Order: sequence, then structure tokens, then C-alpha cells
Amino acid sequence: MTSTSLHSTSRISQPSLVFLHTSPAHIATFNRLRDALAPGLGVGHIVREDLLCAVRKAGEVSIAVELKLEEALNEAVRAGATRIVCTCSTLGGVAERADVPGAHVMRIDRPMGEQAAWIGGRIAVCAALPETIGPTLSLVEEEIAKTGRFTTVQARVFDGVWEDFREGRLRDYHEGIAARLRDVAMTADVVVLAQASMAPAAEICGDLGVPVLSSPVTGFKAAVESMVPAVLSA
Repeated sequence: MTSTSLHSTSRISQPSLVFLHTSPAHIATFNRLRDALAPGLGVGHIVREDLLCAVRKAGEVSIAVELKLEEALNEAVRAGATRIVCTCSTLGGVAERADVPGAHVMRIDRPMGEQAAWIGGRIAVCAALPETIGPTLSLVEEEIAKTGRFTTVQARVFDGVWEDFREGRLRDYHEGIAARLRDVAMTADVVVLAQASMAPAAEICGDLGVPVLSSPVTGFKAAVESMVPAVLSA
């Protein structure tokens, strides 16, 4: 999908909070979070599968992708967005740095990175795509630097599971991740799930004896709290 049209999921035709996804699968996830944590809030979605496809083809975030992402963000502003959340960890850092007058742009995984840094110890960053590891490691290391704590970080890419997500086999995708997380947790003090799509795997695992952090809930709360503080404290 290459359209940057704004899809509203509330009674408001021009929602002020917009999520930019690289898969339509995330729309339901964040609508459920809206319903649970901020009912009635105007929320919109933009899906740009082409951006992640281009990154995967090039093996990196190219200048062309950066420009297309910035264009999509600015189009959302013209449609009424004042806060935009990039739910793609691969593109999150680029989204934060983009020139988008009139709106605050955040990455969904920054609150998760901050939480991991404060827990510290042995941090295991896990991803289903190799292109996601670099941006997420950079984020975690940036947050670690703010704490001044001694921390080690290891990167784990779970080969062979992304195809299940891409083909819509979400149960297989999450079970494949969960099976690998059990091994990772044995040598970590905290596990970071680099991609928002990985979050349900933590529920399948149950208690691994260490925190398993994912981005959707913490990222959604961070976005909403700055807009309507009373919603989450009610």
C-alpha cells in the first residue's frame, strides 16, 4: 500500500493523533489500545507497506525512503494531525528526525527503550528482521547513555519467522518468536522486542523470569498522556 490517505477510526473526521504503520495488521492493535486506554479519542492510521519493502530491498534506510517518509508525515499534518507516532522500529529514528512543522513526531519504541535502559544489566534486543536491529540498538544505547549505568546489550535476530507475519500467519509468527525467547531469557536480565508486531509472543511465553518489554502499550500511553492527561489517570 502506497497511499498516505488518513483513515479515521473515530467520530472525528480529522484525528489529531495519527499512527504511521508499515503493515495494516497494526491498525487493529492500536484501535484496541485506544478503546481500552483512551475511549473516544480521535485516532487515525496511515499504512505505508512500500517503505519497509524498500528498506528490505536496499538493506538499509535509503535517502529515497527518508524523503517518502517525510512526505507521508507532512501529508498527515495537512490532514489535521498534531501528533504522529511511527510504529515501525526500522523507520522510527528517521521519523523522529524528519522535518514536520506543525506536529510532534515520536517513535513507538522510545518509551520501551527508556524502560530497558533503567532496568539495565544484560539487555537482549530481539527482532524478526535484521534491518530492525540497528535502529533499535541505537535507541537502547542512546537511552543507556542517559542513565550512566553499567549495561551490556546483545542483539538477536530470529530468522525464519518474518515470512509468517508477512503472509498473515500471526499465530505461527508469535509462537516462533516465543520459542526463541525462552532461550534468550536464560542469559538476559531484560528482553526487548524490537518490533511492535512481536508483542503477543510475550503472552504466549508466560513468565520467563525476566521482564519482556514490547512497544505498543508504553508507546501508546506516552503519546496519549501528553495530549489528554486526564484520560489515563481516570
